[in-house]
Formats: sequence, structure tokens, C-alpha cells
Amino acid sequence: MATEHSITCTWKSGIAYEAKVSGFQIPIDGAKEVGGQDSGARPKQLMLASLAGCSGIDVASILKKMRVNFDSLDIHVTAKLSDDSPQVYTYVHLLYTFRGENIDRLKCQRAVDLSQNQYCGVTLMFKKFAEVSYDLEFFD
Repeated sequence: MATEHSITCTWKSGIAYEAKVSGFQIPIDGAKEVGGQDSGARPKQLMLASLAGCSGIDVASILKKMRVNFDSLDIHVTAKLSDDSPQVYTYVHLLYTFRGENIDRLKCQRAVDLSQNQYCGVTLMFKKFAEVSYDLEFFD
């Protein structure tokens, strides 16, 4: 049986909405130059946050099972939009930045590879419409 997800997005004013996702309120709005009040996140950027969050959950979970310790992990996502309208993402790059002493780099690479190629459903969806690439960097 297929799993079903459901959210509610409620109009607030102008072009602003509030999404209720898993009990959390997420404000969504446009920039002032498109008629918004700049009072919330942009919808397309929320897609990038979902991508980073999905992969990040995978990586942290996999590394925990591998008993790899790290102090922090940041995932920076850069994306390019098409020139034509409606604009869609055509290229997405994720940069995984690990911090900590004596991090097992090979296991981190394996965890990210597994997330990007097998476990992260958001990545797999993105790959249907955009080129997706990723890199890792490490700091003590």
C-alpha cells in the first residue's frame, strides 16, 4: 500500500501563505518585486531545503550506524534555474562540509554516496528534472 503525505497551505494576505507541515508552521511569500512582502520562504528554495534535509537525515543516520563521529555537518545547496518561464531547476549542487577531528573520510563519502544514489527520495525526484552533483569537504 502506498504511503500518502498531506499538508495544508493557507492564504494569509497578498501572495503570502502559511504551510502546516508535520505540525510546523512555515511562512511562504514572494519578494517585494513580485508583489510579496518578503515575509516567508520562497517555494523553490523550500525544495532545496527539502533536498538538503532529506540527504542530511540519511547521512547522519548512516554515519551513526557506522560509528563515525563528527562535530558538525553543513549542506550548502546551489541551484541554477532555466532561462525560460516557468523557471525550473536545471542543475543542483550539494556541498557537504564536515567538521571534527579524525573523521573517517571514506565512510563519510560512502554515506553521502548511499544517500545520493539509493536512499534520499528527494534527490531521486530531483534527478528526474535536473542534473545533481555533490562534493564533500572536511575541516578539523
